[in-house]
Amino acid sequence: MLEFCTEYIAAGGNRHPSAADWNPSTNLLAFGSDRNVALWEPLGVHLSSHHFDLVSAKTAGVQRLLRGHSDLITAVKFFPRATHLDQVIVSGSVDKSIRLWKLGKASVESVVVPEAHTSTVTCLAVCPNTNILVTGSASAIIKVWRVEWAEDSAQVLNLQTLQLEPRFFPLTLALHRLPESDDDLLLAVAGTKNAVQVYVGGKNGNFVHQATLVGHEGWVSFVAISKQANLKCNGLLLASASQDKYIRLWRIIRNEGKQEDELSIKAYEESLSNRRHELRGFESRYLLTFEALLLGHEDWIHTVSWYLDNDHLRLLSASADNSIAIWEPEHDSGIWLPTTRLGEISAQKGSTTATGSTGGFWIGLWSGNGESIVSLGRTGSWRIWNWNPRQDRWVQGVGISGHTTTIPDIAWAKDGAYIISVSADQTARLHAPWTTGLRPSWHEMARPQIHGYDLSCIDSLAESYFVSGADEKLLRVFEESRGTAQTLGRLCGIRAPVGKTLPLTARIPALGLSNKAIDAEDLEVVTGEGLGNQRLAPRTSSNDGDETAQSPPTEDDLARRTLWPEQEKLYGHGFEISAVAASHDGSVVASACKASSLEHAAIRIYSTDDWREVKPSLRAHSLTVTGLAFSKDDWYLLSVGRDRQWALFTRSVDGTLSYSLAHADPKGHARMILDACWAPLEAGYTFATAGRDKTVKIWCLRSQGFENVTTLAMPSSATSVDIAPRLVEGSLLLAVGTESSDVELHAIDMIRWDTQVRSESKDV
Repeated sequence: MLEFCTEYIAAGGNRHPSAADWNPSTNLLAFGSDRNVALWEPLGVHLSSHHFDLVSAKTAGVQRLLRGHSDLITAVKFFPRATHLDQVIVSGSVDKSIRLWKLGKASVESVVVPEAHTSTVTCLAVCPNTNILVTGSASAIIKVWRVEWAEDSAQVLNLQTLQLEPRFFPLTLALHRLPESDDDLLLAVAGTKNAVQVYVGGKNGNFVHQATLVGHEGWVSFVAISKQANLKCNGLLLASASQDKYIRLWRIIRNEGKQEDELSIKAYEESLSNRRHELRGFESRYLLTFEALLLGHEDWIHTVSWYLDNDHLRLLSASADNSIAIWEPEHDSGIWLPTTRLGEISAQKGSTTATGSTGGFWIGLWSGNGESIVSLGRTGSWRIWNWNPRQDRWVQGVGISGHTTTIPDIAWAKDGAYIISVSADQTARLHAPWTTGLRPSWHEMARPQIHGYDLSCIDSLAESYFVSGADEKLLRVFEESRGTAQTLGRLCGIRAPVGKTLPLTARIPALGLSNKAIDAEDLEVVTGEGLGNQRLAPRTSSNDGDETAQSPPTEDDLARRTLWPEQEKLYGHGFEISAVAASHDGSVVASACKASSLEHAAIRIYSTDDWREVKPSLRAHSLTVTGLAFSKDDWYLLSVGRDRQWALFTRSVDGTLSYSLAHADPKGHARMILDACWAPLEAGYTFATAGRDKTVKIWCLRSQGFENVTTLAMPSSATSVDIAPRLVEGSLLLAVGTESSDVELHAIDMIRWDTQVRSESKDV
């Protein structure tokens, strides 16, 4: 029996402030990745407790994906479960449901509330040592739930429903026990208004609106509550972050109601606001006053997060100005100041630039010991900073990255050394195994193409080229940069092309889409304002030609310094490119575009010697060609399309690189064919087709032509298919991707043409 395991998962995070949480006790971070919950241990495997270099945080990346939601995940929280060892995650989604995931040692169980709300679940809040869960939705509704645990299951009961008045969409919730109370709970709600609403309730719900905190001049994007560092005060601090670029702090202390003690009077007198709020709980009364205004960010503030260590309280803020700030009160004056600022130094400021800017940070989280920080940027990548006591500074470690939207195509390098993927997020990303250290682990090593159109297809050419197509009418050919070649050689053991002079890197012109090659003489350092009083134009980075760098490129380098130069543009198509394939000998490239007629469904062949089209174009389909594949010896070119047929073109024997129609089946599948691939030559001329009709068909060359020798039934539409490049134990190893997000693996006996082994990977 064949055994399979997941080697690498590349998953970008959802850009929503509430879509991630880091469990302080287990080092497990959960975040929303499209409609999945991704699990990652940011601290990875440390080589030793005394080693603080970048390589010490080597990690295998995302461990697994929890599937169940049918739409984008917007909120994720770890649910405190004091009486059980299993971890529990709560997630909310655009699909209006909430799910509770119980993570056991070897299994995952989920409890779903399918219609928790009538619209998108936007935020979640939980309270330690209680079983209370609060959810907010885009219908301006807040719901309070009680989670009752049984041995192997959980029951979620709705205790209360709150209609927000005035009506606004809640974007953030915070829930905490009030000072010196066992039953009184404080609930802070904020969103698409410039105020924070405060509710007081108990373990059975019964939350009552008691205060509205005003002062912000924009939407309030996040609220967080913590105990105060001064244990004598025994109060709470509420932090609210807004699109007005400011953070406001509010203090809540207990007030017996008979006579204000000295601390209460002092809090009122020192407040910058002449307004105080009295909160009435079931047990006591509380005083809420304005504490401080934190100024320092230059753009929207997306999240704030508290970290309390004994008497030391710190606040972490993540902003769209490309910075992460750590705020602490000054010892003598108590004034809150940003003591540390982390982020990107960019020559091009702003969230819209494809290179030179990450588009800001959407999430910032503390580790359980306060010695590490993670942040999520616009590109879906997670960064991590670790405190280095020897250098007395924060050092950036090895984060993770992944596409943020649909990935329509991937391609292996011709020698199988790495993978390049393209996505509707308009990027092409190169993934390769980092072979140094304890064990190999896959990482994004380069971002060769950052485009202005959604990318749709890709294939490798020679050892240092690839061709890609996008929602535009032309193909683009890229050559490997010298910086990427050096990085792959140093970290992955992949040898650079011999006898070739590669350009150092590339850049995108301000008003263009083509990556232009640049070399050392074109690089410069520009002094200006910003972090460290210096901003850098494209130049050689620690991972772009520095032979001493021992870790994968950081997000800064990936986004700006690992582009590949564009070598050619291939014209001829009338609509957006839908499919591309390169021959194994690298002599020709075949491509097709979106089409609704025979004229535009033509397949065009390009010679790689002079990058000219080989006439005439190939015609067989009447609708969009969805897949192209060359046989292993390049004798056949296979095409499949939306018109339900497959077609085979044979190569000319006169050396002109032209192809002509040889075989076709107009009714290859009952519905459109979405993908196709060839088997190794040991199986003869054999190929597989995958269709919307929930079948995968194997076709083999017989005396009468190509015949359907076996058909595999799939549980849902088959969207992609591939066959291993060599036989495995005498059988074809077939991988099938389905519309339900499963990957099925089949070992097919060629003698009996029957499925012998079948297994499923639920995590992919």
